[in-house]
Amino acid sequence: MKNLADRYRNSSRFSLTVALLIVTLLGAIIYFAAVPTDPPGFYIDESSIAYNAYLISRTGADEHGESWPLYFAAFGDYKNPTYIYLLAGIFRIAGPGISAARHLSAAFGLLTGIFLAVLAWQITRKASVVIIVGVSALLTPWLYESSRLVFEVALYPLLTVLFLIALWRASQKQSWQFGDIVGLAVTLSLLTYSYSIGRLLAPLLAAGLALFIRRHGWRSVIKVWLSYVVTLIPLILFYRHHPGALSNRFALLTYITPNSKVQNIAIEFARHFLANLNPWHWLITGEDNVRDHLNGFGSLLAVTVVLAIPGVILIWRKYRREPWWQFILYGLMVSVIPASLTRNEFPQLRLIAFPVFFHLLALPTLAWLAKSGTSEAAVSDRDKPTEDKHSQRRLSKRGALLAALSLIVIQGTYFQRQFHKKANDRWYVFDARFPRKVMAVALETGKNPIYLSDPPGNSGYIQAYWYAVLRGFDTSRFVHLPTNVLPPAGSLVISTAEDCENCKLLAKSINYTVYAVLPSTLNTKTEALSPHGFRANIHAENLPAKLKAGTKTLVSVLVKNVSTAEWPCVGEYAVGLRNRWLRSDGSVINDSDGHSRFPYDLEPGDTAGVHIEITAPQSPGEYLLELDVVQAQIAWFGDKGSERLTWRLVVEP
Repeated sequence: MKNLADRYRNSSRFSLTVALLIVTLLGAIIYFAAVPTDPPGFYIDESSIAYNAYLISRTGADEHGESWPLYFAAFGDYKNPTYIYLLAGIFRIAGPGISAARHLSAAFGLLTGIFLAVLAWQITRKASVVIIVGVSALLTPWLYESSRLVFEVALYPLLTVLFLIALWRASQKQSWQFGDIVGLAVTLSLLTYSYSIGRLLAPLLAAGLALFIRRHGWRSVIKVWLSYVVTLIPLILFYRHHPGALSNRFALLTYITPNSKVQNIAIEFARHFLANLNPWHWLITGEDNVRDHLNGFGSLLAVTVVLAIPGVILIWRKYRREPWWQFILYGLMVSVIPASLTRNEFPQLRLIAFPVFFHLLALPTLAWLAKSGTSEAAVSDRDKPTEDKHSQRRLSKRGALLAALSLIVIQGTYFQRQFHKKANDRWYVFDARFPRKVMAVALETGKNPIYLSDPPGNSGYIQAYWYAVLRGFDTSRFVHLPTNVLPPAGSLVISTAEDCENCKLLAKSINYTVYAVLPSTLNTKTEALSPHGFRANIHAENLPAKLKAGTKTLVSVLVKNVSTAEWPCVGEYAVGLRNRWLRSDGSVINDSDGHSRFPYDLEPGDTAGVHIEITAPQSPGEYLLELDVVQAQIAWFGDKGSERLTWRLVVEP
């Protein structure tokens, strides 16, 4: 019997090893592919986290000179410490870099899938369940997308899984030992200090431990609570010394105001809570935020949802008295609360713990499918099915498991292909052209210092500091101006302002401008386009059919660069959009009406949306209105063979 037990244990270990190896290899291929280029660039919050991590790794102080801060002040808010200190450790070893930072987030995503698979093994002891749960987690858009950016949230799913592993291990014991108490308290603490939602979610999860009092005794739970409270002392002291520091951001996001009535708050909360539980978001749309989610895809895989639904039924029928499964259902519901207190519609990042709990709902279904079915059939001799029926049932269940895995892989692979295919389309979200369109232009002038000026609520200075670190430049070359302090005459400025006064524009990119304060001899260098550069596609909708004489109208236009040359948006030979009026016979009346500058240099394939103000002629009649791209002092694109947008309209008295 002992040899048989040893063989069973060895077989189980081998099955687990093979299953985890499959999950790990697949996850490594998925999560480390195209890092750090998909998505391209580096979002401003990523630069803030990375720059502060770099400073901590070198000096032990943040960008404001505070040594070993508990929270990091940034953009009027405070970033949580756990991710930054972990990244500082990576930078200390590997040096600062976008690749190192994003690989860290990818590693957290990979570990989330692996440890979810480990938890699935601990609960079911089925290798097939380990593979399906692990692969599903790794391919889930919700979890995958959160691991592509250097955000605090990238660490949160992994910490949630580690907490649940600690809780499962404790739930299998009659009384909780020292290690169990420490494990639960530490993981709850990490959930609190790692992401802003944790300051509400972690205490809610801690409160849910009361479900285990009847089974494991109140002393065990009280010890966890007391240990967790001890870890919150630094947070409490920080809040006392920095009133409002950790709540100001929430005040901007929530619908709760000092004047809100309790009834209205309850109604709003219920509306947002139900919206966040709407399967339409899970399966079809996801979040409507191009930074956090690929448009046109759901956040969860369809098979995961299909498996979770009967899982809930099985939990209710077979395990509803089990504290562990009660806690999973409780955790699923409370994971929605932090996001439901904000105005945003289905904010994936603030709901990031939800998909972790949701995957566990599929375990009862998968465990039932993975069972051989023999013990179920041994009811009585009279009712006992034939061996053929036993085999048929086993084959059906195995077929269902294989089908589930296949469909997960198919849908997940399709999402992966589309994610990487469309990654470059989001360059504008992540300031991908900042190094060469902003930083390079400013450095090439040779001016020193370079002033960084941001209007209130639109900070962008951190990009200059971070990319200076990557290029090995001394950041003392930059002077970050306080809000509403003007740069001196003749200085060079990088700013997030849309435009500038008493200045000469040298470069303009998404979210940034580079300019010289007058008087200045600095100029931007532009040239006439090559003959192949005069090719544009112009599109506009809802064009007016009638206008009143002399009235002004704003027209929204999309312009695409379909040439092989880059169009400069500033300088002597800047390219922009203009309109002109023609008589019905095609003769020109006015070719100097409206003009609109492009918001950035348009590279081949780029599309820009612009508004152009047109002024109707003073004389009533029938006219042709023509929109065309123009290079200043050179030519209208239409005169070089490009498409113009022309339509007929009537000008009324």
